[in-house]
Amino acid sequence: MEAGEQHGPALTREILVVGGVIVLGAIMSILDATIVNVAVPTLGRRFHATISSIQWVMAAYLLAFATVIPLSGWLSRRFGATRVWIAALIVFMAGSVLAGVSWSLGTLVLFRVVQGVGGGLIMPVGQAILAQAAGPKRMGRVMSIVGIPMLLAPVFGPVIGGVLVDEASWRWIFFINLPVGALAFLLALRLLPAAAPQRAERLDLLGLALLPPGLALSVYGLAEIGRDGRIAGLTTLVPLVAGLALVGLFVPHALRRGPGALLDLTLFRSRGFATASLTTLLLGIALFGSLILLPLYYQLVRGESALATGLLLMPQGLGAAVAMPLAGWLTDRNGARAVIPAGIVLALAGTVGLTQVGASTSYAPMQPKTLTGRPPAERRSRAATR
Repeated sequence: MEAGEQHGPALTREILVVGGVIVLGAIMSILDATIVNVAVPTLGRRFHATISSIQWVMAAYLLAFATVIPLSGWLSRRFGATRVWIAALIVFMAGSVLAGVSWSLGTLVLFRVVQGVGGGLIMPVGQAILAQAAGPKRMGRVMSIVGIPMLLAPVFGPVIGGVLVDEASWRWIFFINLPVGALAFLLALRLLPAAAPQRAERLDLLGLALLPPGLALSVYGLAEIGRDGRIAGLTTLVPLVAGLALVGLFVPHALRRGPGALLDLTLFRSRGFATASLTTLLLGIALFGSLILLPLYYQLVRGESALATGLLLMPQGLGAAVAMPLAGWLTDRNGARAVIPAGIVLALAGTVGLTQVGASTSYAPMQPKTLTGRPPAERRSRAATR
């Protein structure tokens, strides 16, 4: 057996073209989750809001993003994956325009929900299109292609956001999605494979009434706990309990219905699938937590500009850029069991290091003054008046 056959068939030009289109749309949706982070202090000053209120600009997007994912499978089968992907792209672009013209914090949060609905469908539907085109023997390398947005977003998102906030306007962190989205839309019409609608099962209406509201209420309750610092109170305890109750009711319903449920929980009977899902959840919490906290640390504690903050966040993404293609190749060759624990150990080591950061910790390998030429106190003063 030849080496090429042993490690799976090569990625064809057609697969790479499909992957390129999917990545272009995915970059836009994932980039938006990071590009906004460096603008949080600016948005707070613009809308005269506290950080705990501004956090809903990010939370609303991620909440809508997560809530709509369970619908992606049914929608793809019912209307065709390519059609759903293009429609999601349009919804995301519409939300970007509306967010860019927002006139209050409330409208910005609302329009971020629209963005999240589109973004939440772009990623899973795009992954399904690409996985179907590639087949199981090339899955590791194909998923490393889909992972490109995840590694590019921490690198370029904060930098792009910093440039736009410092040199233009916070509104452009949303308007920047339009040219990228328009290009992805045109390429999708021309290059994505046609996927005819299938005879899908009836939509799980009971599951739809239980799971998405349950997720939304649970996340809302957790966010309120983070803002108030306590669990007691109607604004925290009631939505959290109600959300957990709805999710709890969905579990036996989904197990009874099986593959026809809004979310097929019978997959979790597979030990490998359940372990992989739990690992992804925990790593996602760690990743997105740092992506939100680090920009606030650099700007509010260290007084850095939005652009300098973006540059300081680049090392995290550069590390992912080196690791992602290697991980895909190693997974196809040796399986995920050896690759994932090594990645978790490395991520844990980096996270432990971040727990030791203080108000005067030096930036390695550069000092704060080398980024802006001004001491931290002066930078904080200038940022407050911008």
